[in-house]
Amino acid sequence: MHSKVVIIGSGPAGHTAALYLSRATLEPVMFEGFLANGFAAGGQLTTTTEVENYPGFPEGIKGVEIMEKFRQQSLRFGTNIITETISKVDLSARPFKLWREGKEAKDPDTADSIIIATGAAAKRLNLPGEETYWQLGISACAVCDGAVPIFRNKPLAVVGGGDSAAEEALFLTKYGSHVFVLVRRDKLRASKVMAKRLLSNSKVTVLWNTVPVECKGNGKLLNSIVTRNTKTDEIGELAVNGLFYAIGHAPATELVKGQIDLDEDGYVITKPDTTYTNIEGVFAAGDVKDKKYRQAITSAGSGCMAALECERWLSEKFDE
Repeated sequence: MHSKVVIIGSGPAGHTAALYLSRATLEPVMFEGFLANGFAAGGQLTTTTEVENYPGFPEGIKGVEIMEKFRQQSLRFGTNIITETISKVDLSARPFKLWREGKEAKDPDTADSIIIATGAAAKRLNLPGEETYWQLGISACAVCDGAVPIFRNKPLAVVGGGDSAAEEALFLTKYGSHVFVLVRRDKLRASKVMAKRLLSNSKVTVLWNTVPVECKGNGKLLNSIVTRNTKTDEIGELAVNGLFYAIGHAPATELVKGQIDLDEDGYVITKPDTTYTNIEGVFAAGDVKDKKYRQAITSAGSGCMAALECERWLSEKFDE
C-alpha cells in the first residue's frame, strides 16, 4: 500500500493531524498500533480516568471516551485507521518504507511523508499494589490529575528529586493538605531556584534517602505507602491518598533510532517552532518530541502543526 502520508501513533497528536489531513483530502493512513509501547490505541490517555483540563468538556470526560471521540472524528473525515503496529521503517530514501509487526518478511508499505506521533510513557516503579491503585491514587502527572476530588485536602506524595518533581510538588500544594517529597539521595537534583522554592514551602516535607516500596489501600483507593530508607534500610509507612511519579518519561522512539536525530533523552529533535525533523518529509508531533509540557492539548496543537506543515511540504514537492 502506498500513501501520501502515514501517521504512526493514535494519541491526540496523531488524531489531530489525521483530522486536518483528511479534511485537506490527503487521505491519511493511521497505524494506531496494537498495544504499541504498552498502550491500547489512543495512547496514554486511555490509562487516565477523568480528564478535566481539556477544553470543551466542562464536566470532565473519561480518558478512553475522549480518545474514542478523537477516533470517530478522524474516521468521519476519511482517515484510514489500521489497527496494527509499525515495527520497522526505512527513512533513507523516498518513498519511505514501513513494515507491519509480524510481517517484516513481506513487502513494506510506502509513503511520501510520515508523521511520527508515537508518544511517550511515564516511567513507573512497578511496586506491589501499583497496578491496583494506578489512577486510583497513583498518577504520573500532577498537572493532569492533581485537582481531582480524591486528592483535595489530602496528604500527597511525590517521588523524584529533579525539577519536574519540585514543580509537581509545588503544584500539588494548591490542592493537597500536605505534600511529601521522597528523594532517593540526600540532596535534590533540581535547580537551585526550584530547590529553594520547594524547601521553603510550609506545605512540603522532603524525606531524604527515602523510596517507596509498596502501595496500600482499601481495594478502591490508595491510602498509604510503605517506604524504605536507602541508608539504614529502615521500613516506614506514610499515610497518603496520592502518589505521583516524577521520575521521567521514555519517548517511543526505538522505531526511528539511528535514522532521525534524537536528543540525549531519546526525544525527537525538531527544527525550532516547527515539527520538521532532520529528514525531509518526516515530521514529529506530540509527546515523542515534547519533554516540557506533555499535555493532551499541547499534543493536539503540535498534531495540527505537523499536518499543516506536511500538507505544505507535499504541495511543494508533488503539485506541479
